[in-house]
Amino acid sequence: MSKKQKRATPRPAPTRRQLSKWERQAKIRRIVIIVSVVLIAALVTMVSVAIYGDRVAPWREVVVKVNDASIRMGQYVDMLEFQSYLMNDDDEIVYQIADGVLDSMINSELIRQKARELGIMATSQEIDEKIREYEMMIPRWPDEDDWPSPEVGRDMIRAEVLWEKLVDRFDAELPDMEQAHVQVMLVESEAVGEEVLSAIQAGGNFTILVDEYSYHPQIGGDLGWLPEELMPNPIIADAALNMTAGEVHGPIHDATAVKNLGYWLIEVTDIMDEEEVPQVNARAILLGSEAEAEQLRDELVVGNFTALAMEYSQHDSGRDGGELGWLEPGDMGSTAFDEVAFDLPTEVVSEPVRDEAVQTTGGYWIIDVIDRESERALEGEARETMASRELVDSFEEWREESTIDDRLDDEKQYWAIREVLRRR
Repeated sequence: MSKKQKRATPRPAPTRRQLSKWERQAKIRRIVIIVSVVLIAALVTMVSVAIYGDRVAPWREVVVKVNDASIRMGQYVDMLEFQSYLMNDDDEIVYQIADGVLDSMINSELIRQKARELGIMATSQEIDEKIREYEMMIPRWPDEDDWPSPEVGRDMIRAEVLWEKLVDRFDAELPDMEQAHVQVMLVESEAVGEEVLSAIQAGGNFTILVDEYSYHPQIGGDLGWLPEELMPNPIIADAALNMTAGEVHGPIHDATAVKNLGYWLIEVTDIMDEEEVPQVNARAILLGSEAEAEQLRDELVVGNFTALAMEYSQHDSGRDGGELGWLEPGDMGSTAFDEVAFDLPTEVVSEPVRDEAVQTTGGYWIIDVIDRESERALEGEARETMASRELVDSFEEWREESTIDDRLDDEKQYWAIREVLRRR
């Protein structure tokens, strides 16, 4: 039997007051929703700005502008990390090289700009070849996959390749120059110089005499063909380019020349020989030649040791009147000194003690001009050196003419250093 259907009771129509109330409620809900959305959007924006300010903005900040190019903090941090790794794992090295790294990045950018201006490019293949060279030469050189930033690392190598190409460009433009083929030696005194000069004039072999008499730590023997600009010093240059081929000149005094030779005058004032290791209380004067040492020893017969040491000694102790204090064998780092000092009676000034373990200043040059030419092409190492020097001089001019805006203050640099250390 079917159920009876209930009759639907019609709802009364809302009154005007109810409609008005519902409209107010709906409006309030819409306002609440809008305000909530705005607040959420504002909060998201604030968080995003904070994150950008703390995490993103510093890395994109320009630390230096080089003409129209910008170097950003992220690049600087990556390069600082890369170069500090190559040099040392010690954290202190990061602080020590922070200024130098920025300066090298400025130079690299200037090199790129000048190379681009001259139409010089570095290919990816050339950069890869240079990287392989570094991998063979530098034990700590990391794989490219381990670089903090491959882009920054390759930019550094690119600058190296471009510099070499710039050297080649300057090499190709070098003119023929006046040159002299010279050989030189630095002797200890004028008397020795006269002795050597007489031996050469009598047919002595210059090379053999260099081995016996020359004591300059770097300069001596056959220097090859050189222009004035590459002569070791102005004294040699002036002499060599004013001499005729086959002429030997000297001795020429050079008060600033450094030589691996000196002469000691030693006086022992007290001895302790009862100890297991012998000790002497000594004072000494270091002089540049045997002749000078002999002359000063004569003066010490009536002169004051302290005053003469303060005036003439080339040893650091000269400022203290030559006083060395108590010494044990080996303290002076000189076998020649020890052999005399630990066998010397007290209150006796030694004969001049020849010592090739010390350096003194002052000497005399002997110069032999083998040949001269007014116009000659540079060759070998001299040509490479001259091209590099010309490029360095030009680079200094480019840098002076450039606009370099350094914005890396101490606070920003410290931030970069902390980021490098945090990565370790």
